[in-house]
Amino acid sequence: MRFFDAQTTPLEELRRAFEGRLEGASSAAENTVREILENVRQRGDEAVLEYTRCWDFPQAERLRVPSEAIEDAVARVRKTDLWSVMERSAARIRDFHERQKRQSWVYTSRPGETLGQIIRPLKRVGVYVPGGTAAYPSTVLMAAIPAQVAGVSAIALATPPFSTTGLPPDATLAACLIAGVTEVYAMGGAQAIAAFAYGVESAPRVDKIVGPGNVYVNLAKRLVYGVVGIDMLAGPSEVAILADAAADPESAAADILTQCEHDKNASALIASPSLEFLIAVQAAIEAQLETLPRADIARAAITNNGFIVRTESVEKAAEVVSLYAPEHLHIDVRDAWSILGRIENAGAILLGPFSSAPLGDYMAGPSHTLPTAGNARFASPLNVDDFVKKTSLLSFSADASRALSMDAARFADFEGLEGHARRARL
Repeated sequence: MRFFDAQTTPLEELRRAFEGRLEGASSAAENTVREILENVRQRGDEAVLEYTRCWDFPQAERLRVPSEAIEDAVARVRKTDLWSVMERSAARIRDFHERQKRQSWVYTSRPGETLGQIIRPLKRVGVYVPGGTAAYPSTVLMAAIPAQVAGVSAIALATPPFSTTGLPPDATLAACLIAGVTEVYAMGGAQAIAAFAYGVESAPRVDKIVGPGNVYVNLAKRLVYGVVGIDMLAGPSEVAILADAAADPESAAADILTQCEHDKNASALIASPSLEFLIAVQAAIEAQLETLPRADIARAAITNNGFIVRTESVEKAAEVVSLYAPEHLHIDVRDAWSILGRIENAGAILLGPFSSAPLGDYMAGPSHTLPTAGNARFASPLNVDDFVKKTSLLSFSADASRALSMDAARFADFEGLEGHARRARL
């Protein structure tokens, strides 16, 4: 991990160092994705199946997972402890996101005027869930349940199939039932994004695509934006620790590794005024890596994109963390709530030593699809607003219209839009 002393290092230098963790995709990768998108747009199911046979399941003959396969998977998962765990997680996710719902509104505070906003759910949404060699049922719940709460009537989900069965993992299919997913497709990568964006024979186009993925999935989402909506470009995991001398180094090290074991491109920041704590965390990370199954991945992430910043105070550490704008932020200081107001940028803030990342990833309730790559400066976690659209409503009586029309005409005159000006004066 790279060490900086904020007492002698300007914030601008820190900002440049932090931005160095954000690697862009290669032009070769982008060219590959463009080719995939165009092929799927032109050839539909045939192209998606060809890519599926090449990269996922050699005998692929269909994209949509039949309902019988989902029912069989659910029956198997019901016999395990995972079923009840997913149900409890889903209930908490649903409860949290119910509180985000908004209502349409109108107001008539001025005579002859009615202004307002109509809020409607999107009709059809595509959820992408990574897979292939692993199962991520938690991502199904975290992405699909907010859409269901928003009132989306058709929730289509795409995830790569196992190479042995041609089907997604049982746990993923079971989570689809719990989350209210209406269609499941065994397809992954950029070709799945293309199928959702343009529509193919098996899978009609969607209005918006949400969910995390690898560099090819994110490139595809970026390139189809405008044809469909997207939630965000969720990249490698990020974590920041803001702690004082009283914090537990072992817990902080574990928090770092929970995110860094995801991806060798993940990144981590530890900011503290206590040099002793920073040294202890480094030692704890090394010790925990010795027995971590994904140690090679975590070590690469920490080595390439790890930062340690010593600050003059906890308040200065909050400033450094806000500059980093992490996906996950753990605050472990004597009075964690007292520092909360100083944090400007973070996807999710976990306060206190017992608010661990696994709770946020699986059970707490807020969606774990969070802005990465420093995007917490302007982006939000996946939420109910991602699945609705808002329409402005304007209604004027003759008198109310007349009172504003001359001002509107003057605006139009200034901007050189004579047609607008004439209509306003009319």
